[in-house]
Amino acid sequence: MKRTLGSNLKNQSELIEELRKRQQFRFQLSVYLSWLGLLIILLFAFSGFEAQFWGIQVRTIKLDFQFIRRHAPFIAGGIGLTILLSFFSIILASCLAFLGALGRLSKIPLVYALATFYISLIRGTPLLLQIIFFYLGLPQLGIRLSGMTAGILALGINYGAYMTEIFRAGIQSVGVGQREAALAIGMNQRQLMQRIVLPQAIRLVIPPIGNQFIAMLKDTALVSVTGFVWEILWRAQKQGRAYFRNLEALFIAAIFYWILTIIFSLIQGRVEAYFAKGDR
Repeated sequence: MKRTLGSNLKNQSELIEELRKRQQFRFQLSVYLSWLGLLIILLFAFSGFEAQFWGIQVRTIKLDFQFIRRHAPFIAGGIGLTILLSFFSIILASCLAFLGALGRLSKIPLVYALATFYISLIRGTPLLLQIIFFYLGLPQLGIRLSGMTAGILALGINYGAYMTEIFRAGIQSVGVGQREAALAIGMNQRQLMQRIVLPQAIRLVIPPIGNQFIAMLKDTALVSVTGFVWEILWRAQKQGRAYFRNLEALFIAAIFYWILTIIFSLIQGRVEAYFAKGDR
């Protein structure tokens, strides 16, 4: 009888799991079909369709697709620079965020004050202002930076201030019991940080950093104000102004940013799934 009961429970568990998988498949299929429908509507909105129904003129946005085909490769040439700009900026931001998190957790008043002052100052001013400050403000002090360097510094410093809380939360997520146990077996504070705290904090911090990187990909468009960083938006504006086709040029830039966001979002999902294994 026990064997029969166990067999029935196993069959019920398998049925529940199969039902769950079917529901998940139906949900994902509905999402994909909805995406397809919305994409078709978006394409129709830019198809240049014209018709008249019962005396009402219906017209969608008309794009010059010949211009798009001819100039899309030039605008696409800024993709590599956009990714490179984001890559170096996120490295700088991560370093500053780590130092800022340590400062926020410090018991030394001066260190704590420096960290909180940095966070308050950067969060309290717009990113665009910071980019212009590094590129146009510093030359008055005799410091001349290239557009690329100014963009990396501005993006890195700005995102570092916002990411500080991510790193602080990651560090504080390590339980007090583990810290006390490490100190009890003779570890000093440096060893505690290197061997106990950081390995666990990094696992929690890396997925949010991916989200910040995706956001930074789009904010690199602000660096185009320097006029010397040939990323996606700068190239789009150049071609749009030269041929009086700003709508088409901006449409191309938007598509490229969207594609980059989708690609790195998929990568981000894989990274989150990988690090989530440790919680199971």
